[in-house]
Amino acid sequence: MKDLLKEACVETLEDALRAQTCGADRIELCANLAVGGLTPDDGLILAAKEALHIPIMVMVRPAPGHFAANAADFEAMERTIYFCKKAGVAGVVFGLLTGQGEVDVPRTTALATLAQPLQVTFHKAVDESAGILKSVAVLKRIPGIHRILTSGGATTALEGAPVLRKMIAAAGVSLTIVVAGRVTQENLETVHRAIGAYEYHGRRIVF
Repeated sequence: MKDLLKEACVETLEDALRAQTCGADRIELCANLAVGGLTPDDGLILAAKEALHIPIMVMVRPAPGHFAANAADFEAMERTIYFCKKAGVAGVVFGLLTGQGEVDVPRTTALATLAQPLQVTFHKAVDESAGILKSVAVLKRIPGIHRILTSGGATTALEGAPVLRKMIAAAGVSLTIVVAGRVTQENLETVHRAIGAYEYHGRRIVF
């Protein structure tokens, strides 16, 4: 289990520091996890960057609800990505869909290009897309996308295990599938046996 990467999802500096102390390999920094995670404020990003020595991925999601961003939301996402580049974090996490539930290729491409050289994770918007495996194929063709955060379209990783295994196969070496969906310190070994990924994500993955 030591070779698995554990990404802790946090919304406070206190939890970020605790996760680092408890063995997290990477942090996803968010605000308002009660609605699935939103963009944290600039001050928290800077404080986390100063305090942590493990990589920080910043959630870029200005509003809750659907993943079809309007013009104002998209501009806010661009601003956050600019800020994250200036702050020197490891990467950003975002997901954009069209009104029909497809990956929004033009906007996703634009943000991934803007984010370079940061790492980019396409987040759980993929679980609400019209055809998860089709979305994996689309994301493989977009330069600058490194990972997909997903529960396989299910509430939990274990429930989504059959789809997650297919996603890992479809992603190949081009993308890393980061498994989410109530993955905890207690069930990580069970989840890993069922899925066989290399990266796992959760709010309680190390404590």
